[in-house]
Amino acid sequence: MREAAFVKQNKDKWLEFENILSNKTQIDPDLLSDLYIEVTDHLSYAKTFYAHSNTERYLNQLASKAHQSIYKTKKEQKNRILSFFKTEFPTLFYQHHRELLVAFLTFSLFVVVGAFSAASEDDFVRSFLGDGYVNMTMENIEKGDPMAVYKQQGEFHMFLGITLNNIKVALLAFGYGILLGVGTLYIMMQNGIMLGSFQYFFYDQGLLWESARTIWIHGTIEISVIIIAGCAGLVMGNGMLFTGTLPRLEAFKRGVINGLKILMSTIPFFIIAGFLEGFVTRHTEMPDWLAIVIISGSLALILFYYVIYPIQLNRKLKQTTTSKNTINLTQNPTHKL
Repeated sequence: MREAAFVKQNKDKWLEFENILSNKTQIDPDLLSDLYIEVTDHLSYAKTFYAHSNTERYLNQLASKAHQSIYKTKKEQKNRILSFFKTEFPTLFYQHHRELLVAFLTFSLFVVVGAFSAASEDDFVRSFLGDGYVNMTMENIEKGDPMAVYKQQGEFHMFLGITLNNIKVALLAFGYGILLGVGTLYIMMQNGIMLGSFQYFFYDQGLLWESARTIWIHGTIEISVIIIAGCAGLVMGNGMLFTGTLPRLEAFKRGVINGLKILMSTIPFFIIAGFLEGFVTRHTEMPDWLAIVIISGSLALILFYYVIYPIQLNRKLKQTTTSKNTINLTQNPTHKL
């Protein structure tokens, strides 16, 4: 390949990497490592075919700067947790919106299946939710307080129990991803059918709005992060199935690491959901407008952090790369190739 064609083919990647290093942009460490490896590969190619050229000198300078940035000894940042939630995780999660969509669509499909099954078979709800729960709820309905189940325990004990149980479900959704993602889809199916049959049960009793305004106060975040945990499981499963240019073991390791990062991001949201269920949902006497505000705010929070913000951050990174890297590699004396 001619040197000019080589430069033209790879210039944008080099400039993007240079911008990341110059501005100390926080990105996923795996992505940073991939860029470094690619640059060193290009440097080796340039040394072989374009020895002593401007291209070789530029890439050598870039690789040296990257090596110092990545491998130099430094203390761990004090705001490491903040950095993870603010930049590192959203940048990573943007790459996995496809898995999130698959988990969401699978869950939604089986919500419909659950509702349809409950409507078609009288005993379906009992077989899925259990006679004990259905009988207790029917008694509560007769007493005029259909949502009394959320008032049976003390606030803190309910908050703690619900939070731990939700985290357990999330761990299952992630861990079953090791079965090539099929196990994760099974968890999505199971929880989707449960939700669909549960909501149809209250619809059949003429209590759809009463149940929805109560349950979704905590359920908006709770269900959303279970789907996100399903996304984490699919990411791990995809690491085994779709290796790209990486060895299968390396791709699997990366899938596990990325899946764990996604799972870690859900912990604060499970705590919020547990708090809402333990301390807020029990107040069934609250006005409809307040319940709607809580539900809408919860949905907006999830959509912003997991969908909108990663897209915005990715666009900002690209715009910064484009605007700040105005260096023309064929003209700038320092970076001339």
